[in-house]
Amino acid sequence: MKRFLLTVVVFLALAVPAASAAPPPGATALCRDGTYSFSQHRSGTCSYHGGVAKWLTGGSSSTTSVGRTVLLGRRTMTSGCARSAVPDRRCSPGGYYSHLTKVVICSSGFHTGPIRNVPQSEKFAVEREYGMAAGYYGYTIEIDHIVPLELGGSNSIANLFPEPGRGSANYHLKDAAENRAKEWVCEGRLSLTAARRGFAADWKTLYRHLFGHAPGG
Repeated sequence: MKRFLLTVVVFLALAVPAASAAPPPGATALCRDGTYSFSQHRSGTCSYHGGVAKWLTGGSSSTTSVGRTVLLGRRTMTSGCARSAVPDRRCSPGGYYSHLTKVVICSSGFHTGPIRNVPQSEKFAVEREYGMAAGYYGYTIEIDHIVPLELGGSNSIANLFPEPGRGSANYHLKDAAENRAKEWVCEGRLSLTAARRGFAADWKTLYRHLFGHAPGG
């Protein structure tokens, strides 16, 4: 009888789904694909795993209401898009979320991690639209948000494009422009509308306005 009970206990222990187990020590977030993140910064957490499903640490863990996607132009093409340091506006006009106002994005509790949700399938779709073979390009290409998440940018495919990691205008320099633009918007030096439209029109021109020189100059 004791042996039977022991067998039943062992069976039940093995039958418990993995999802019911406690998070591993040090995990800060549960990603939407079921994996855990150990990131110490909320920005970008679970970005390659479908976004954050649940924060495991203190602080703001509520879901931000993003609203609907507002496009900054008509999306008239879904193939044959021209690749360059700036998006082809016929395919990628840019867009933002209607509920992510200046008050929201400039608040101390706003984080892009819970909003970021670009699955690999969507990244592959962007690559195909721009005439690329769907695949993993490492640091040479980043499927980037045209209107950055920091400024309320949408995860819609209309707000994504393949941005080069090298050259005089690359995603590292665009990241710097995104950070500066967010600062200026929250300081009142640049309107949120102007910042969003600047990134959608030509981020290199906006970069010159923000830094006083061309990217890489």
